[in-house]
Amino acid sequence: MADQPAAPSVQSTAQQRETGGSQPELIPAPHAEDEQDDDLYETDADSSLGDETASSTNSVTASILEYRTIKGRTYHSEKHESKYFAPNDEQQMHSQDITHHYLTILLDDKLFLAPVKKDIEKVLDVGTGTGIWAIDVGDQYPNTEVTGTDLSPTQPLWVPPNVKFEIDDCTKEWTWASDTFDFIHIRYLFGAIADWSALFRQAFRCCKPGGWVQSCECDVEMCSDDDTIKEDSVINTFWNPLYKELSKKLGLSFQVLEKRLQNKGFEEAGFVDITEVNYKLPIGGWPLDPKMSEIGNLTLLTMMNDLEGYTLVPWNIVHGENTPGYQETLAFLRKELRSKSIHGYMKVRYVYGRKPEST
Repeated sequence: MADQPAAPSVQSTAQQRETGGSQPELIPAPHAEDEQDDDLYETDADSSLGDETASSTNSVTASILEYRTIKGRTYHSEKHESKYFAPNDEQQMHSQDITHHYLTILLDDKLFLAPVKKDIEKVLDVGTGTGIWAIDVGDQYPNTEVTGTDLSPTQPLWVPPNVKFEIDDCTKEWTWASDTFDFIHIRYLFGAIADWSALFRQAFRCCKPGGWVQSCECDVEMCSDDDTIKEDSVINTFWNPLYKELSKKLGLSFQVLEKRLQNKGFEEAGFVDITEVNYKLPIGGWPLDPKMSEIGNLTLLTMMNDLEGYTLVPWNIVHGENTPGYQETLAFLRKELRSKSIHGYMKVRYVYGRKPEST
């Protein structure tokens, strides 16, 4: 269905194959100015996605639409027990759509890496968000039934006829029958899952024999290979420790790659032909390579569009809602993120595996 990017690979432990993807080395480009274009990245921007958002399930109870409001931002309904940290409003949805765009570019305009057959019948997109990945798959494969699930009905009303959306909490028992889907797609659930092994066991059960499951996750800690992220930077003193402390308080991991939670979950569930593909995700247009520079600019745009959405609830939980200094800290963080003299990146990992024909 989609060719994998050419990349060297080596056999690793636990029958896993590890590759480096097709990413060029991240080399900083010469820069004349320290900061990015302020007109593009000055503040958290209001999004302009339009207002055609609605649930495409047959019935949505009023309680699901009773969103929580925190300082003017909306979050998923308290009907769900999930402690997900990010908002579900239009501004955050805009950032999610940009995220989909930069990840598609990262994969050389592919929607996934798993070697899925062309004639698959059913696809599940877990944590679909705006539904953009599910819609793109539905457009490309009109004979495939695509289902997207999420905590909130934030998907558009007008979608391809083979695409549908359902309200569902993937941390609960999945309601689908065993051996239902040919391909299950899971992306960017960091900060939402307490038991990753349980998640992949559910995916294994619901995947057809011979089918594939793919997981894409990001460790949000910002790194640099040339020590341009200084020890006393706001990135190192605020952003990086914020999510480590949040993980401890909520019992939900933001260090999915570091703890190899995808890999362990795939192994324990019983998948075979497990493959791991790693990328460095630049923040800002500092890389010399044009493709990686474009990805870096989009990553920066994602963050600058809704830096508050990514940090407001974590700040309240870790530092206390009434603790002063939040907006001032964000201002310093925005300045560092825009700086071309800081060559920061985050790590992204794709793991996919096949359910054996006989289980």
